[in-house]
Amino acid sequence: MSEIKTEPPAGSAPQEVKPGPARRVLRGIVIGLGLIVAYLLFWPSPIDPVAFAPPPIPPLTGPLAPNDRLQDAELLAVGKVDGPEDVEVDAQGRIFTGTADGRLVRVDPDGTVSTLATTGGRPVGIAFAPDGKLIVADAMKGLLSVDPAGEVALLADGAGNEPLGFADDVTVARDGTIYFSDASMKFGPQEYLLDMLEARPHGRLVRYDPATHKTEVLLPDMCFANGVALSQNEDFLLVNETYRFRILRYWLTGKRAGEWDVFVDNLPGYPDNITQSGRGTFWLALFTIRNEQADWLSPRPFIKGMMAKLPAFLWPKPQPYAFVVQIDEEGKILNSLQDPTGRHLREVTSAFERDGYLYLGSLHNDRIGKHKLP
Repeated sequence: MSEIKTEPPAGSAPQEVKPGPARRVLRGIVIGLGLIVAYLLFWPSPIDPVAFAPPPIPPLTGPLAPNDRLQDAELLAVGKVDGPEDVEVDAQGRIFTGTADGRLVRVDPDGTVSTLATTGGRPVGIAFAPDGKLIVADAMKGLLSVDPAGEVALLADGAGNEPLGFADDVTVARDGTIYFSDASMKFGPQEYLLDMLEARPHGRLVRYDPATHKTEVLLPDMCFANGVALSQNEDFLLVNETYRFRILRYWLTGKRAGEWDVFVDNLPGYPDNITQSGRGTFWLALFTIRNEQADWLSPRPFIKGMMAKLPAFLWPKPQPYAFVVQIDEEGKILNSLQDPTGRHLREVTSAFERDGYLYLGSLHNDRIGKHKLP
C-alpha cells in the first residue's frame, strides 16, 4: 500500500507550531533572569560604595567569652513598647524611652505604660538635663527638649551650616551642655544598612550650647556616629563609630582638649549606645556580633552596589544576640553580659545602670530588660 502524503493547499501559510507548557515556562524563566541581571548590572544603585577592609574578628575569649547572664534578666513592658532603643531611669525607678511610633513613654514600677509626648518622628537617644527636662535625639526631627508636662521644643535641626540627617544618641554634661551624634547626613533611620554598605563617613559628633543655642561640629567624617558618653570627671567624651567597630575619645579639657584618639578598637560586634555607670566605667551595647559574610562584603564595592538594589530580606541577616560590655576609663574591657540565643533579649542597643540594676533597651524588640548586677 503506498504512503499517502498530505500537503497544505497551494498558497496557504505553514502552520505555526506552538511551544508546549514546559517550553513557555522555561522561556519565561530565561527572560526573567535576564531582566534581573540587567537590573543588577545597569540600574543605578542607591549607594556609592567604597572598599573597607575590616580587621579580623577578635575571638570571644577572656571577658568576652560567651555566657548566658542576660537570660536571667527580668522582662518589663513586654508587648507594650515597640523598639525602646534607649532607656533612662529616674530616682523613682520610672523608665523613660522612645518608641517606633514616635512616642516618648514612661514605664512605672508597677508596669503601667503611659505616653509622655509624641514627637512626630522617631525618638532614639534620650538623656535628662540638669533642669529635669528630657533631651531627645530624634532621628527625623533633630535635637529636642521635652518638659515634664510633655511640651516638645526643637533645640537644633542643623549643625555646621548643614541639616541634621539622623540625630542618634545624646548625653548631657553637669553644666547643661549637650553632646549628640548625627549618625549619617545621607541615610535616614530606615536606611542605616545602606550607610553600612556604602562605607563612607557621613556621621559626626556635635555639641549644643544651651546658653547660646548654637551647635558646633566636634568630629566630622565618622562612619555612623552612634552612642555618646561623658567620662566621670567630664574630661573626655566617648563616641561610637559603629561601622568601624570602635570607640573614639574626644578630649574636652587639659592639654589635649579638642584632640581625639581611638579608645577601643576592633570590637567583636557593632557598637550602639554607651553610658557612664557613675562608678568610673562604661556600659557598651553591641547591636549584634560581627559575621564573616558582612566582613567579606566590606572590601567589595561592586557587589555591595548590586546588593543595595535587592530587597532587604535578601541581605545577610544579623544574628539575634544580646551583648553588653563593661569598659573602664582606660579602655580596658572588664566584663560582658550576653544572651547568645537571642530568645530572651536580642539586639540590645542601650544599657543604663541605676541602683544596682542594668536596664536594657532594643531597637527592634518589644521589651525592656532589667538585670541585677552583682
